[in-house]
Amino acid sequence: MNSLAIQKKSVEYRKKILTYIKKANAGHTGGSLSCIDILNVLYNEVMNVSPDNFHHPDRDRYIQSKGHSVEALFVVLADQGFFPESDLETLCQYQSHYVGHPTRKVNGVEQNTGALGHGLSISAGVALAGKMDKKDYKVFTLLGDGELAEGSNWEAAMIAAQYKLDNLIAIVDRNTLQITDRTRHVCNTEPLAEKFKAFGWAVKEVDGHHLEELKETFLSTPYEKGKPNLVIANTTKGKGISFMEDVLKWHHGVPSDEEFEKCMEELEKLTKTLEIV
Repeated sequence: MNSLAIQKKSVEYRKKILTYIKKANAGHTGGSLSCIDILNVLYNEVMNVSPDNFHHPDRDRYIQSKGHSVEALFVVLADQGFFPESDLETLCQYQSHYVGHPTRKVNGVEQNTGALGHGLSISAGVALAGKMDKKDYKVFTLLGDGELAEGSNWEAAMIAAQYKLDNLIAIVDRNTLQITDRTRHVCNTEPLAEKFKAFGWAVKEVDGHHLEELKETFLSTPYEKGKPNLVIANTTKGKGISFMEDVLKWHHGVPSDEEFEKCMEELEKLTKTLEIV
């Protein structure tokens, strides 16, 4: 996929995230918008996973530890053909499988997640299994910077280094905001890169909205043979919508009719700008 096409994907994904959150009257808007560029690059440019090979033992794995931003994952999985996009019309409705966190009842979801701090532990186990089975697949997991306050992450970080899991790529969606405040005010985990390096990881830091930089970074793993990989993706909560960007209240929020119209106008303007380029 060329650079322009992948950029357009990100805009379309943002439109869909907002559309389904609006229809469901629920959703983690800010975090889904901050991580969607990461998912776009992983599924369209990097990972060896598709509806055709999803049950094949050699596929790559993606586990979304920050499960509350499930809307981003759902729109990407639908676009990849794991299920009809019309299924998302039932988001957060009674008896729908499309609820507020990923579940394995949805095709394309590897693990139930959203109990924050568990995704890295699961991913380390899956990566270890790959090493034991002499498989070449990679395991990607997306964490929020707020969830790094959970101690289970650091236990998993130690285990990943102990077993030299260089097939494991942890990505931190570092948008610096969580539900109540800045992450540094709730439970400061900085300096993040230095802490993971001290735990035996190889670390790279990127612009989490620069699609080419993300692609290059993900494709260049392992960064050091025998070390698990950490990508610190610096992002903006609510990215792409002017009045949502870096605003705490949009951690979880549904736009009003007027706000939704403004969202679509801004994204449509961005689409037209890309078409001119």
